[in-house]
Amino acid sequence: MTTDTPINRAAITGCVILATLMQALDTTIANVALPYMQGSVSASQDQIAWVLTSYIVAAAIMTPPTGYLAGRFGLKRLFLVSMAGFTVASMLCGLAQSLTQIVLFRALQGAFGAALVPLSQSVLFTIYPKERQGFAMALFGVGVMVGPVLGPVLGGWLTENWSWRYVFYINLPIGIAGLIGMSTFLPSYGERPGGKLDWFGFGTLSVAIAALQLMIDRGELLDWFSSGEIILEAVVAGSALYLFLVHTLTARRPFIDPNMFRDRNFAAGVLFITIVGLTYYASMALQPPYLQNLMNYPVLTAGLVMGPRGIGTMVAMLVVGRLVARVDTRLLLAIGLGMTAWSFYVMTGWTPDVSQQTIIMIGLMQGAGLGFLFVPLSAATLSTLPAESRTQGAGIYSLTRNIGSSVGISVVNALLTRNTQINHADIAAHVTAVNRALEHPAVAQFWSPFTAGGRAALDAMITTQAQIIAYVDDYKLLMIATLAVLPLLMVFKTARPRQGEHVMVAE
Repeated sequence: MTTDTPINRAAITGCVILATLMQALDTTIANVALPYMQGSVSASQDQIAWVLTSYIVAAAIMTPPTGYLAGRFGLKRLFLVSMAGFTVASMLCGLAQSLTQIVLFRALQGAFGAALVPLSQSVLFTIYPKERQGFAMALFGVGVMVGPVLGPVLGGWLTENWSWRYVFYINLPIGIAGLIGMSTFLPSYGERPGGKLDWFGFGTLSVAIAALQLMIDRGELLDWFSSGEIILEAVVAGSALYLFLVHTLTARRPFIDPNMFRDRNFAAGVLFITIVGLTYYASMALQPPYLQNLMNYPVLTAGLVMGPRGIGTMVAMLVVGRLVARVDTRLLLAIGLGMTAWSFYVMTGWTPDVSQQTIIMIGLMQGAGLGFLFVPLSAATLSTLPAESRTQGAGIYSLTRNIGSSVGISVVNALLTRNTQINHADIAAHVTAVNRALEHPAVAQFWSPFTAGGRAALDAMITTQAQIIAYVDDYKLLMIATLAVLPLLMVFKTARPRQGEHVMVAE
């Protein structure tokens, strides 16, 4: 794009915010509707989690080649194709009639949506002069932060008043508006036809991620390594990862430059964000079924109760944005980890009788903890890299966060299913016809082991209690995982971006 090309910055910025908002909405808007989707397509608890993990895995795989695709086809063309594909995939998700269709179309949605955030950042950095790029990133942050706030509330309202399908249909007007605006106002620029992509590295990494995710998603269903399919997926994942690592260490221009991991801030930050992704998105996947199935909350109420988590993130990010240049990054990260771990600790004591006020306050704390982690961690991870490596570094950072998120969702759902079965068996062993507690008239009236209705009521009660304990076990695991990254704080060395430089933050 030449400097004398007239640019309508306001219109382009509005379209960029729409694209970012659309992508950010879909990270949270579907969560609250999961129990309704589960009933609609007759899926189990661990199967319906594929709706979340397929989107995240596809986005993870397609994020790193964004730079190559933008250079090969041009930024405007790639932006339009990404928005159009994301919008069409959203419509297909809404029209899906089976679990297989939803998972397939969600993966397609994630693949097209992967480029929207990095492309949005690139557009804003290009159309604004250097002295106004901070202002541009603040506008970009609006779309990133408003999405998680609106997602649960809007998803709950659409599901209760219309159908779960409208959490996907809502992308149609947003996508069409963004497409028209971008095609009208965004100039064509950014093509570099000579660029090359390490297809072997990209292919082996993609196969490794996809096979690992399939293994984790289907392991509980197929009894893990007693199944030939799981063994095959483990072999494919291990072999593809081995080929990727060997190729990365021996190729002249590998898909991922291994020299970046010699920077201790970058190496520690990548591991750190993997655990953050695991805990944050896993907890978001656990909460909607807890609220709706165990606490009998209407879907709109569940959305309203979950919404403040995003508000906590937004407020914390605004506060940390002012503190990050004045306060040691390690202190900010420690505060974020402490708030997150404490919130999980409180959740290990939850029962279905917990009050709405408690849920909202813990959600605010969890969201604020993420805000304290997200901004300084992005800066600490990328600021010590050479400027020419920052774009690839941001892609790897986003990739590992997405991998952590998908693995975390799969693991907690698999443990939830397995622990519910184990707990059910343990509790049921004490519920027998000779148990004196069942002789009490008030108890025998509802839970008599001598009648079919009483036995059914007893089984339902035992299942509920088993699920409550299983949720507690999951929250304990997330608390331990959060605390486990505390030692990494000692690895980080203090570094601030140089004057005039801006660190790209990938949401």
